[in-house]
Amino acid sequence: MIRTILAAALAGLMIPLNAGAQPLRLELDQGVIEPLPFAAPAFVAETPDAGQIAQSITQVVIADLAGTGLFREIPPSAHISPVTSFDAPVSFADWKAINAQALVTGAVGVLADGRISVKFRLYDVFSESQLGDGLQFAGTPADWRRIAHKVADQVYARITGEGGYFDSRVVYVSESGPKDQRLKRLAIMDYDGANVQYLTDASSIVIAPRFSPTGDRILYTSFETGFPRIKLMDLATLSSRALAELSGNMTFAPRFSPDGGTVVFSLEQNGNTDIYAMQLSTGQTRQLTNAPSIETAPSYSPDGRFIVFESDRSGTQQLYVMPAEGGEATRISFGEGRYGTPVWSPRGDLIAFTKQHAGRFHIGVMRTDGSEERLLTASFLDEGPTWAPNGRVIMFTRETPGATGGAQLYSVDITGRNLRRVATEGSASDPAWSPLLP
Repeated sequence: MIRTILAAALAGLMIPLNAGAQPLRLELDQGVIEPLPFAAPAFVAETPDAGQIAQSITQVVIADLAGTGLFREIPPSAHISPVTSFDAPVSFADWKAINAQALVTGAVGVLADGRISVKFRLYDVFSESQLGDGLQFAGTPADWRRIAHKVADQVYARITGEGGYFDSRVVYVSESGPKDQRLKRLAIMDYDGANVQYLTDASSIVIAPRFSPTGDRILYTSFETGFPRIKLMDLATLSSRALAELSGNMTFAPRFSPDGGTVVFSLEQNGNTDIYAMQLSTGQTRQLTNAPSIETAPSYSPDGRFIVFESDRSGTQQLYVMPAEGGEATRISFGEGRYGTPVWSPRGDLIAFTKQHAGRFHIGVMRTDGSEERLLTASFLDEGPTWAPNGRVIMFTRETPGATGGAQLYSVDITGRNLRRVATEGSASDPAWSPLLP
């Protein structure tokens, strides 16, 4: 486990914010177009055996920040003053000359017990001030990528005022084989595609994995018995179990409540599909909808008071919101086309969804009352959005047409900018983003 500590050794060396200076702040709204230029010289190796790790950590920090589309790295070839000592005074004039607005400096050392120590500072170049306190992280050499992500999260948060999302993971369905005979197994990776681990084999189809609020368990739907059944996996042991047997043919589309104690899901019974909730500690189940239509893809609001879901009760696939205990549902989607796979933002202000209209698929967002609908993507097939922990980025599945087409993971900012493919080993679908790791 990585420990995050305020470095006592840095306490007397921190440069305070200048009195009256306006701290560097990147306002994240529709008007953000020009990325903020930053410099991140290679972190200083403070022990002889820390050189390679220092280089690698620097590269991941840069990749995290630049990958948001909100920051632009000024390459080392443009740097005027090298950083050879973490404690040396900053030559702000040299960084101003190359138009760096933010400067990240760091140092890496190997401790006597074999752990690595990483410390960093963030500077506002034009006000010649330090943003926040210097921080130090310590962990095993195997944790170096997590430490780099933690550094990037701190930099991101201090400049944007929002929480970061780099120290997180994504569970997804790894796909292989021809398009008409896909083999599917669960996999988990760092948010940027590194450290892939396979959680199941390909002996049966698995779909729709979903993280628990604490990130230590996942729900998913398995076709191991020939019919879809919900299973719960402990990520520490990779052991899984089916939820309590329910009368009916199929259970699917599970998702945790915000407190992790309840699972909401769809149950098909006698040809009708409704939404149910199960208390995990007791197995007690209650029915939340009762309509002669298909109700599925439920997702809780962050405060646990409401559930958004999709239903064809109006004749076409649309989005509805109801109280978490069930009751009258209010339709919130009224645009042209069909709406599905709604997911409530971690911030509580938006709902992401899949929309099909005029032969195209879109990932979009709307306010929780259905207003201000905004489509972020368009393609042959985009579906299944999932939110980053800070509610800034959405990941989804994009599939290409034709016999050789395949599914890949993509991400996009909620403004519709910075559409990027997520690196995966082979085809991938059904992503679900974890909360920030502890």
